[in-house]
Amino acid sequence: MEPQRLTYDEALAVLGVAATFGINPSLDRVTELVRALGSPDDSFASIQITGTNGKTSTARLAAALLRAEGRKIGLYTSPHLERYPERIEVDGGVVADADFARAIGAALAAAKRLRGADAVGTVEGFTEFELLTAAALWLFADVGVDIAVLEVGLGGRWDATSVVTPKVAVVTGIGLDHTAILGETVKEIAADKAAIIKPGSAAVLGPGTAGLDAVFLERAEVVGARARAVREGADRSPVAEGRTVRYRVTRRPDAPGGATVVDVRGVHDVYEALVLRAPSYQAANLATAVATAEAALGRALVTESAAPALVGVTLPGRFELLRTEPPLIVDGSHNPQAAAALAAAIREAFPDAAARPLVLLGVFADKDVRGIVEALAPVAGGFAVTQPRSQRALSASELADVVAEATGTRPREFGSVAEGLCVLAADQPGPLVVTGSLVTAGEARSQLLGGVGHVSETPRA
Repeated sequence: MEPQRLTYDEALAVLGVAATFGINPSLDRVTELVRALGSPDDSFASIQITGTNGKTSTARLAAALLRAEGRKIGLYTSPHLERYPERIEVDGGVVADADFARAIGAALAAAKRLRGADAVGTVEGFTEFELLTAAALWLFADVGVDIAVLEVGLGGRWDATSVVTPKVAVVTGIGLDHTAILGETVKEIAADKAAIIKPGSAAVLGPGTAGLDAVFLERAEVVGARARAVREGADRSPVAEGRTVRYRVTRRPDAPGGATVVDVRGVHDVYEALVLRAPSYQAANLATAVATAEAALGRALVTESAAPALVGVTLPGRFELLRTEPPLIVDGSHNPQAAAALAAAIREAFPDAAARPLVLLGVFADKDVRGIVEALAPVAGGFAVTQPRSQRALSASELADVVAEATGTRPREFGSVAEGLCVLAADQPGPLVVTGSLVTAGEARSQLLGGVGHVSETPRA
């Protein structure tokens, strides 16, 4: 079936219309859509990665390790920081606008064949994330990838990426987030995410699943999947030692942009002195990526290829150093668990408590705002607050109230991320961390790097 010819702007318009419907907690329609595209997911192996935090970083690291093995890799992540095409990469590069539009055109043509005038943006039609996922799978098949690494958008059971049957199903960890959709307890959330483990899958349980292992092991047993677990040092493993990947941090950063050095003992081999230019909390994601790549290949990684592959890995919006003097860092932490990891990274990079960075914070109203502030307060040299461009954003004045209640000091308020950066660039001689949501991080990147991207975060299903 020929794709509908769309310009890039037309593709964005289609996604904008589709986004008006919101989310769809069902796999029926996305399955129908993908089948109408000829079941492109049958032409490559899939890796599906879920988790409350760390899934994007794990996906990027696993993709890099597998590319180093000579495989052609597709990478699908969400949400984007600045522009939609960021969500789809082939062999380490973001797809061209024309290819992105071509993929959306293919998905739209299939949708119209199935639903006609009600193809998008209606109860009968397809959601934004369903169209994006189907488009990504179609494009991966069209360009001939060997393996697609797919980051789950939300949860696992009903996420559109669950249209595939993954060769490897990865859970990085569980925390309380999206409770209105996924469940009010970590056990309920774990059960939702465990649904990505399917017959024929190899399951990889990251360090963040500790304490909830029984949920995932029960699911693995029901579907006949074999599980591997990733644990730090001598931490208890829920599986046999021969199926446990262990890691140890041998060096931590002591300045912004510094390196973390990690030893990983995989199921198939030992990988010493792996270097990643990132905070040490990324060691868990790196070890999980090693476990994922080994499981996908069914063998050891080529050590001489693995280490160099990590040198060029970038993790946009994850403690990303965008200016060195004075340091300016953007980070997409959007829940207390992620904020606690960010706080640990700040302690590492700024060991002198008297020289800690000012935090420019912009959060969404549906998040645990007080929890985020309390996680960052011990390491913040002070707060300023702003409001990112999203209907879900908490106003700067309301956020200032929360900060004042939690810290006893009312922060400066800015009406936009751009305004905050401009004023603070002139007034703030010291380090700055911009955080609170991926939209906040994306707007900061666009402002600092001179981008003109379409910055948004819309509901996913």
